[in-house]
Amino acid sequence: MPHRWDTLLATARQRLHRAWEEWGPRVAVCWTAGKDSTVALHLWREVVAAAGARPLAVTIDTGWKFPEIREFRQRLAAAWEVDLRVVTPQKSCVPVAADPVQCCAARKVLPLRRAVEELGLSALIIGVRADEHPERAATDWQWEVDGHVRIAPLLEWSEVDIWTYHAWAQIPWCTLYDQGYRSLGCVPCTSRSHDLAERSGRDLRKESHMASLRSLGYF
Repeated sequence: MPHRWDTLLATARQRLHRAWEEWGPRVAVCWTAGKDSTVALHLWREVVAAAGARPLAVTIDTGWKFPEIREFRQRLAAAWEVDLRVVTPQKSCVPVAADPVQCCAARKVLPLRRAVEELGLSALIIGVRADEHPERAATDWQWEVDGHVRIAPLLEWSEVDIWTYHAWAQIPWCTLYDQGYRSLGCVPCTSRSHDLAERSGRDLRKESHMASLRSLGYF
């Protein structure tokens, strides 16, 4: 493997080991079942296994996830013995995709905030990368949101680095990636991407409001 990739991997592992040393079982992976957070979950699983524990993962099911994502999520959680907590939004929710900020706040941010409180979490591991969006590039690998810490162990990784790890570690991925999707979200806001930008298949209205969403607790 290239030296740069070895450095990225060592840094990610170091960050996760620090998280376990500081917060132990009060840490969960926010797992979307996408390629990036699956790598984060795989690395976290290694850390907690060394301590004789199971990895805890929180996933937000907005009610509009692709069936392929749900199937992959359940299958991999069983295979990896993940303590998976599926969080859902309130039934009386805002109209789907009508307003991207309101929709993501109601279907993602608020349910995640509730899960953090109910599970008594001190930290959340997320799979975001700096090269995905300028707002994500402006953040540090660790920061505090709503009374808990967010940890981005893969912040400096590229899309190629993520797929390199998938191949090297022989970990599976959702079949939607084989169908031309590069970034996975909810069905109404996700399409196949033929552009150079990785997230060009996501709702551009939401992408343009990323700063507002992050101020609410979105990642």
